[in-house]
Amino acid sequence: MPSPCVPAPVSVLTPELSSTLKERIEGILAGLIRSNLRTRFVRESPVFDDFRSAIERLNDQLLESYYATISLTDYESYEPFVSKFLRQPCEEDEVKDLFSPGLPYYIAVSSGTSGKTAKLFPKYRYSPNFAPPPSKSGGKSCVVYSLTYRQVVEVQRNDGEPAKIPITLLSSGSNRIRNRMDVDKDSWTIRQTMPGASSPVAVSWIRNYRTFLLMHAFFALADATLESFDTIFGTVFLDLIRYMEEEWATLVNSIETGELPNYEGIDHVREYLEPKLTPNPARVIELRSIGLATAQPGWLHQIWPNLKVVVAIASGLFVTVIPKMRHYLGPNVLMRSAGLGASEGYIGVAYDPTDLNLFKVTSDSIVEYLDVSLGETDASIIPAWEIEAGHQYEVVLTTYDGLWRYRLGDIIEVAGFDPCDGAPILKYIERRNLAIRLASGALGGVMTTETQLVDGILATEKTIGHFEEFTVVVDERVMPRRFGYLVEILGAVGSNAHAALERLRDELCRSNANIKRCLDQGSIGEPTIRILRPGTFSEYRKWRVELSKTGAGQIKVPVVLSDETMQQWFFERVVREI
Repeated sequence: MPSPCVPAPVSVLTPELSSTLKERIEGILAGLIRSNLRTRFVRESPVFDDFRSAIERLNDQLLESYYATISLTDYESYEPFVSKFLRQPCEEDEVKDLFSPGLPYYIAVSSGTSGKTAKLFPKYRYSPNFAPPPSKSGGKSCVVYSLTYRQVVEVQRNDGEPAKIPITLLSSGSNRIRNRMDVDKDSWTIRQTMPGASSPVAVSWIRNYRTFLLMHAFFALADATLESFDTIFGTVFLDLIRYMEEEWATLVNSIETGELPNYEGIDHVREYLEPKLTPNPARVIELRSIGLATAQPGWLHQIWPNLKVVVAIASGLFVTVIPKMRHYLGPNVLMRSAGLGASEGYIGVAYDPTDLNLFKVTSDSIVEYLDVSLGETDASIIPAWEIEAGHQYEVVLTTYDGLWRYRLGDIIEVAGFDPCDGAPILKYIERRNLAIRLASGALGGVMTTETQLVDGILATEKTIGHFEEFTVVVDERVMPRRFGYLVEILGAVGSNAHAALERLRDELCRSNANIKRCLDQGSIGEPTIRILRPGTFSEYRKWRVELSKTGAGQIKVPVVLSDETMQQWFFERVVREI
């Protein structure tokens, strides 16, 4: 049931709501087309050959031309144009008005979750402001966003002054836009503390993942008025709290003395952080009286009595973090999703504060829907006012940043529509085509979805114990191949763990009849479960941040781990097999 202050979604649009929704969306789409119609991408890419002809033939009837001629696109269409930013020297005439008018403010780099080459998406100041509003009571927020970047592209302007464009994470770039933190002002920005933030801005320039989170924890611990945490993923929030537990004595002692903890990777920001410190013995008395009472539900609410909300994504594969977060926070702290989006574009905001997987489409991007029950063709694209509650679709984006009917690859289910304005209300389901295919040939094969793999391991929790995180590989140690789960357990492995394999098998067979058929035929093997040492996934995120040279906070572990280097990294940390 939705929160009492949020109206329940309606399952069918009334004619009035449908008309209102269509009018609003097509108004945005027409403005978007006009904005980007003269860009180099539209003028030069073969993707738009038919569109350009239709515009001339239909006498600038933009919407009709869009619907009739713009086909589904993927990153391959954009990459030759994006690569112009990486050429040196980068001349203004080569990249100005490339995807949208002017030059981008930053270039978002995807997290490269699967191990594939990261994708780049120029952003032209249209990122939505979905930050929590400042506290009316003066309480602080721990905003765990990085401001580091992979590199800075210098565009040689015709007037001689170079434009500096950072290649960075979406969260970092959005935070820069929101707070007007231009790269060429970094020498001034790094000395500041933003209004309402518990941490000085300099913390956001720490690249070492563990130290980055520990320094946010340090400044948060020193402030008893803290009201919120704002992170990207629930896994990042839990990493921060775990590191805080490990370094509790050091952090509390540093608060008492007013001296900066001597952590790795901090030297380059020390001069900006030390002036922010003063001894705080009164706060230390409070903290030491509370102590490391981590076994007690609501420990964090004891540390911060004013804590009201933690903003973090905890849907999809991140649902496993919810029990641990709830244990730390207790019943009085709200967990709220950061919204639904990706490096490619933002889709919508959290609709119901009590539901971590319910989102209202409210962005300036145009969201269309590819019916997963039909073929993956242009004919299967459904507009928002024709989608149906209970049906699943792949998200298709057209954005002010220059994406046109871009296949996002995310599958959502329509939960209904906002009864006030008709906007679709969505549930995130899974990544499309992110699965494991086992067996082939005369006996036939089996393909699993991300949701089936997640549900399989969730069914084992009462036998194996509460687990923190997991990933799945194709286990080829013994033939035939099989589903191989790599799991990190919270605490001790359950005494009834031997029953986990049967539970896992039963759930996989229940959700996918082909798995049972292939198991019975012997074309695939029985699933396996290997236990990883504590802290493995946190260590993985630290490793990936250092490897990718991007900012902390946006690293995900995929449900299906296919990259051999990453697989080997996890295999080296297996401590037991069920």
